[in-house]
Amino acid sequence: MRSTACPYRRVLGTVAAVAVLAVACGSDEGDGLSSEAGASRCSPEYVSSGNVSDPDARPVGSSEIQEDATSAIPPAHLDTEVFPEALIPRELIASGGPAPDGIPPIDDPRYFPVEEATFLCDQEPVVALELNGDARAYPIQIMTWHEIVNDIVGDEPVTISYCPLCNSALAFRREVDGQVLDFGTSGSLYQSALLMYDRQTESLWTHFDGRAVVGELVGSELDVIPMATISWADFKAAHPEGQVLSWETGHSRDYGRNPYQGYDRREGPYGNFFAGDVDGRLGAQDRVVGITGDHGPLAVDRSQLAEEGVIAVEDGSTRVTVWLKPGTASSLDANAVADGADIGAVGVFVNDVDGEALTFRVDGDGVVDDETGSTWNILGQATAGPLAGTQLEPVAHVDTFWFAWSTYQPETTVVAP
Repeated sequence: MRSTACPYRRVLGTVAAVAVLAVACGSDEGDGLSSEAGASRCSPEYVSSGNVSDPDARPVGSSEIQEDATSAIPPAHLDTEVFPEALIPRELIASGGPAPDGIPPIDDPRYFPVEEATFLCDQEPVVALELNGDARAYPIQIMTWHEIVNDIVGDEPVTISYCPLCNSALAFRREVDGQVLDFGTSGSLYQSALLMYDRQTESLWTHFDGRAVVGELVGSELDVIPMATISWADFKAAHPEGQVLSWETGHSRDYGRNPYQGYDRREGPYGNFFAGDVDGRLGAQDRVVGITGDHGPLAVDRSQLAEEGVIAVEDGSTRVTVWLKPGTASSLDANAVADGADIGAVGVFVNDVDGEALTFRVDGDGVVDDETGSTWNILGQATAGPLAGTQLEPVAHVDTFWFAWSTYQPETTVVAP
């Protein structure tokens, strides 16, 4: 097995790439709390519960590691005799710098109840996941430094994965053929996107669609769970009884600080990690909402969505509505995550209730349907009106940069409003 420390910082082709990847390793000395480096204009306060994660703990419920498994961790992935099948071009798998788990996943997550989570500003982005009535918020200010959380939510084993370089978060059920996997950061990228690995067989998995692309489990797929990246204010309003991932990770990081400052203002991804040309239909780092629909992949341009507020998508027999609500900071803009430019949050839903199609529009700070006049929040919950308490069916989607979506879904259709 390999060392999981962060023993080096590889010299990359640009100073920016060095800064971006080296900081994610950091030092694990201390109590896992950082108080000053990520300070924001909103000056939140962190109050420790003393309930610190064990960084050496195995994720709850995971299957045993297969000691006889043949690792596909690079450079082993290049062995075509051992691994004759690969679902992505092997030559485009690049080292990101850190060793496997040098960006340490969180395997023993600890939480605060919403009312005790005083360390977040209202506009800060969090990954919102609700499963079987269990609502969790995973702050991007923490996910940036760890990228993966292996968790149990609603009594189901899940993995939450965040890729800063492609600006996307996803959630997966981490059980395959009765085996509960736990995931780590491989230290490698495919076209500037995170490659995960499972610790049971050390197969490589794509962050974007949860597929095993090289290794013993090649071809296996994880179930994607609908989730959304929204503001802390919207999460706590929708889930006052929810739980929030804490700083007490067992690792010392500058939580609150953005190590990728200015990245979302670049014209494209770092050349070290991306080969070839980007599909020219949109700008490389234009933000899009990616949806894998019945009739093929779809991409909604977020700049157009920001103008319209609501865009309806007809995908065969499925009617989908895509919303954008202002009030969520970019995690890749300013030095402090909380100070990022307002890029809003996106929700994607099947737009009918009990078989009746609804038509949505922006009204003030919210969304209303024309049929009943009910008001809806960014998580698809009716908060007022005749349908109050109703939940729209969420649609799994990826909020990401165009270069990443078009790389994984080259046949995508760009939706016109």
